[in-house]
Amino acid sequence: MTGRDPALDPIADKVARNERLSRDDALALFRSNDLLTIGRLADEANRRKNGDRVSFAANQHINPTNVCVLRNTCVFCSFARMPREDGAYTRTLDEVFAEAEAARDNPTREFHIVGGLHPKLRLSYYLEMFRGLAARHPGVHIKALTAVEVAHLARIEGMSVRDVLVAMQDAGVTSLPGGGAEVFSPAARATIADKKLSGDEWLAVHREAHRLGLPSNCTMLYGHVETMADRVDHLLALRALQDETNGFLTYIPLAYHPDHNELGETLGRTGTATSGFDDLKNIAIGRLVLDNIPHVKSHWPMVTPFISQVALTFGCDDLEGTVVFERVYHEAGAGTPMWLSYDQIVQLIRGAGKQPVERDSLYRVVRTFEDWVPESSGLAPGVRSQGPEGPTFSISPRLRAQGRGGRRLPVLSAVDGAE
Repeated sequence: MTGRDPALDPIADKVARNERLSRDDALALFRSNDLLTIGRLADEANRRKNGDRVSFAANQHINPTNVCVLRNTCVFCSFARMPREDGAYTRTLDEVFAEAEAARDNPTREFHIVGGLHPKLRLSYYLEMFRGLAARHPGVHIKALTAVEVAHLARIEGMSVRDVLVAMQDAGVTSLPGGGAEVFSPAARATIADKKLSGDEWLAVHREAHRLGLPSNCTMLYGHVETMADRVDHLLALRALQDETNGFLTYIPLAYHPDHNELGETLGRTGTATSGFDDLKNIAIGRLVLDNIPHVKSHWPMVTPFISQVALTFGCDDLEGTVVFERVYHEAGAGTPMWLSYDQIVQLIRGAGKQPVERDSLYRVVRTFEDWVPESSGLAPGVRSQGPEGPTFSISPRLRAQGRGGRRLPVLSAVDGAE
């Protein structure tokens, strides 16, 4: 156990006064090994905003296609496929609607929809999907399409980002996920995300969404090739946009997973690229720096339910949700369950001494659990370790990490101080 870090004393004074932290403060937090003090300060900041409440959503992830034009250039991703590559798929609308039927046993209150940048799927495909889901599942929120997907559709349709977002909103989309926010670092962008959105472009899509009244989430993929300064600048960019628009609902730090992708192969990493220490530190520092974003989420499919449970005393107040079936991170080597039931989530939250609250996509309270007893409410399906069964619900990690062309990445090293 490390000793107490006196460099954190001025930061502790600022937190006690509810004063905004500076860039130097954030750097000092990332450079410190005094994890318990960092966690205590983040817990203090979180309690000020959210008390002992921890929210989760009864949600279902849907990934309509893994075909992606960035397969050969986006080297940290294990999900994308070329159109004829083994494991490539594109769901018909009927297949999407059939997959969504798994929602009926939850009951689901949110569809979380993200996927690849398909070269031939037009905006009309997505609009019909949103309308069809809204008609079949009224009352279920549709949280759909990352900034990268929105910008891709705008390009292939010859439309403005604003017009694409308006069409999505009219078709029933109520909020945007984060995702695609690993490119704020110029060095990381040059290395891992060639031809993807720049940080400024990513922010511009979310700014436009916020202006239209579409709230969104924000993320940071960490543990790849970024520096501590990159992480800080990323957080400050999110904070600045929130000052401008007040449109972000929650911040989600996302841990990089190295299996079955070119970056992990080049770095010689397998299993996981981050430590529990680093995962907890990113949660806590996110809460401390992002003083204007209401919520901080731990994404349990990436860091395990147990790290997420510990994170509830490190500034985190949201535990994602039931998920039902998660593909993107499991194809990158995540060893977590495919889903969690009501029972499991409520028990994790209560086990941390917190009060569970079910929410919708907009963080409005749907249900509290004062009188809840496991499996007695009719809303707690049986525990499944792998999610629903059937051919739609299967994982097929890709056979080769590299895309076509066999390009060599520059010599890379692990992020400074991440471990």
